[in-house]
Amino acid sequence: MSSTNQLVVPDAGRTLPPLPALPQSRHLATQIPGPCSQAMMVERRAQVSNGFGAQLPVFIDRADGGILLDVDGNRIVDLASGLGPTALGASNGRVRERLQAQLDRFTHTCFMTTEYQSYVEVCRWLNEHAPGSAEKRTALFSTGAEANENAVKIARYFTGRSKILAFEGAYHGRTHMTMSLTSKAHPYKTGFGPFSNDVMHVPVPTSSRGAADALERSLDRVRGALWENDPATFAAMIIEPILGEAGCLIPQEGFLAGLREIADEHGILLIADEVQSGMGRTGRIWAIEHEDVVPDLLVAAKALANGMPLSSVTGAAGIMNAVHPAGLGGTYAGNPLSCEAALAVFEQLDSERVLDKATELGRIAVDMLRPLVGAGHGVIDVRVRGAMIGIEFGDDDTLESASRRAKAVSAYCHANGVLALTNGVHENVIRLLPPIVIEPALFRDGLQVIIDGIQETALNVCEAKADAGG
Repeated sequence: MSSTNQLVVPDAGRTLPPLPALPQSRHLATQIPGPCSQAMMVERRAQVSNGFGAQLPVFIDRADGGILLDVDGNRIVDLASGLGPTALGASNGRVRERLQAQLDRFTHTCFMTTEYQSYVEVCRWLNEHAPGSAEKRTALFSTGAEANENAVKIARYFTGRSKILAFEGAYHGRTHMTMSLTSKAHPYKTGFGPFSNDVMHVPVPTSSRGAADALERSLDRVRGALWENDPATFAAMIIEPILGEAGCLIPQEGFLAGLREIADEHGILLIADEVQSGMGRTGRIWAIEHEDVVPDLLVAAKALANGMPLSSVTGAAGIMNAVHPAGLGGTYAGNPLSCEAALAVFEQLDSERVLDKATELGRIAVDMLRPLVGAGHGVIDVRVRGAMIGIEFGDDDTLESASRRAKAVSAYCHANGVLALTNGVHENVIRLLPPIVIEPALFRDGLQVIIDGIQETALNVCEAKADAGG
């Protein structure tokens, strides 16, 4: 790094030798963040809006497999995948190959002006792999929020209705409409209102907490919300098959099927937001496949192009084709570089054991983390579906949420070279989204650091209570 704290960029056009593979092991060369990252943070604060947060203030130099190498030489175990997109690793070889080949041809034309085959091929694969046997069509966009917003547009256009039913704990994006759909207020909605009056929220019964009658009570809440506001005015229900930002909450079995039945009864479209849970993360291509439910519209993003900006809406041809020509689009929607990255992802989903690897990571997480629940360490739930994992912290007796404990464990992990981020409705969950391609031994090492942090934090809490005479 130069004396002005600027990164040195290689000369354009110079051919560089291939970089050696990063060792797939955790290594601390300095404290985290190290001196180079700390220096860069000074310039970052001087140049970047404070509206962008950073849970781990380190600057990354390289990434490979399950390792992030920072500018200080620390090798950090990646259990976040860039909040989900880099499911096949942040430096996937086949993605790089396709991107390089496309860079040699062209970077952009805008599909709405002059077209290119990769866009069509991405749509073809999504049409073939989306749940259900109906003939399908797909539209491509750039971000998950953009795709969710367009799913709402399509549902409103097709039905001629305006209202949308969403769910408590939901996160659907940061645009105006998707903030309206999102349930969690802070930090996503604070100060940005007013929001749409046509969006209502109802609770979701979860698989680990649901009482015997929770499913029917929750479905009754859905029916009640519809009848109170006239079901004939609702265009769609939108739900994440696993509520990621809520802490990887898994709806109680039968809830999604119940929504499907209610939607059919009233002519309402069911939208599955698979931005975070889709593309193999849960051991299936789509998380909703675990419940054998077919949505009317399916939204994908994040891992769709393994870190390149691409999103999609897929649905029955009659619904998707209802919108008039030029009613959908976007300058960068389905950018050719992103489409090539998606085709590289599809190749690997079709020909490699990606889904099996996600399932294996889930088994490892269950084996290592589930014994912590109720063991006096402040872990009140561990939710696992493939490589989508939530560790919830709270009081062992009352189950009252404990956000400080979650943050303390996260801080311990970061100091010891493991990227483990907090989230949840009450910020009391550590959500793990490891790259599906992470080596099992490295994943186990990362989980052991989390376990060590949980045990140390629990010990500190006990000592604090003892000192207070409690």
